[in-house]
Amino acid sequence: MTADEVAAERRQVPEATAPGRVFRRVLTRPIPVAVRGHGAEIWDADGRRYLDAAGGAIVVNVGHGRESVAHAMADQASRIAFAHGSAFTSEALEAYAAELGPLLPLDEPAIYPVSGGSEAIESALKMARAYHIARGEPGRQIVISRWGSYHGNTLGALDLSGRAPLRRPYEAWLGRFRHVSAAYPYRADEPDAHALGTAEDAAAELDRVIATAGPTEVCAFVAEPIVGATLGAVSPPPGYWPAIAEVCRRHGVLLIADEVMTGFGRTGRWFAMEGFGVRPDILVAAKGATGGYWPFGFAAADRPVYEAIREQGSFVHGFTYSHSVVGAAVAREVLRILRAEDLVAAAARQGKLLASELHAAFDDHPHVGEVRSAGLMAAIELVADRETKRPFPRSRQVTEHALAAGRELGVIFYSGTGNANGVDGDIIMIGPPFVVTDEQVGEIAAAMREAVDRAVATPAG
Repeated sequence: MTADEVAAERRQVPEATAPGRVFRRVLTRPIPVAVRGHGAEIWDADGRRYLDAAGGAIVVNVGHGRESVAHAMADQASRIAFAHGSAFTSEALEAYAAELGPLLPLDEPAIYPVSGGSEAIESALKMARAYHIARGEPGRQIVISRWGSYHGNTLGALDLSGRAPLRRPYEAWLGRFRHVSAAYPYRADEPDAHALGTAEDAAAELDRVIATAGPTEVCAFVAEPIVGATLGAVSPPPGYWPAIAEVCRRHGVLLIADEVMTGFGRTGRWFAMEGFGVRPDILVAAKGATGGYWPFGFAAADRPVYEAIREQGSFVHGFTYSHSVVGAAVAREVLRILRAEDLVAAAARQGKLLASELHAAFDDHPHVGEVRSAGLMAAIELVADRETKRPFPRSRQVTEHALAAGRELGVIFYSGTGNANGVDGDIIMIGPPFVVTDEQVGEIAAAMREAVDRAVATPAG
């Protein structure tokens, strides 16, 4: 039997009769088998081509099929693949930290690498706690984040998150963290949206929450510079980040920027916080750090935070696969590609083209409330009524229908739900690799328009 015949036979094995099976992310429909990727495209086992307008989950930046990344991975693994972080460091890791440091909007950062965004958030929270303990303020244990946020899916990161649909099944296990309103001008002051639309209102609210909790009790404030899939590429109102930073500094509260989605060029800057003129105390990144080639992320502490913890003599934290040798080698090669090919500038340039195409396609659409974008992170918010901003009811599953239509058209989109009130609300996101061509940008916008039209025309039920 040939290799092709074996592969075809495996594709025909019914899941119910398999002696072992994958517990898949999707349980309601069959999904294709991905076998090859190049640039912004993926092919499945049946030879069908898909345009990856989502970059996976807004992850892929340097593009699929980069042989130099595979070579860096193999070369490092052939020499040494694993060395536990409590016993060894590595050339790959030390070199990566030295090359990355100047790009981070932090003062002489120290980088704690882990296996992904959720672990990075957990690490950042423990860093913040360790910093206050080291400074003799053990009472600082309250962490504040925002509604309409997403910070990961481990229990601590999920509790920090303000994405209601993801929290709902696990609410009995949550409740240690506090939340303030989302910075979400489109739905500001709607009763069920938990959103504010001005920097002044947002800063005043945070100030009140800190004062009520007790200024010496609050440890950190955590937020995404630009909100990802929970709200759909939502930038804060003008002046938001300087106002929030001032409140945090005045109360001695650490500012943690979650750049898991926005980092490494996604918004047309190396890191989104650069665009707001604010330097956080701790920055968290993942996704684009290795562009999908290796599970990798990090929490980076600025010099004062790191030095306080270092002088204490220990950081009670760690994971088996933190400080990965191979992960660092992959991250270093992805960083090299981003710089050598000027892909951050490419994200800004192609992002402008994408925004233009999306506005042309949707500015007059009766079921698109707003088009939003920052570099190659873009989204549209779907509404049942454009004038009142009334969302489609969740039972209509408009998002799911739009993504299904996109797949039929050979284009993969990303999505979010529950943005309007925690239940209703539909977001379609775009985040292609930075190597996306002009023609592919046009194909994405056209397919998205067709997918939305099909979705809103699908009858209820």
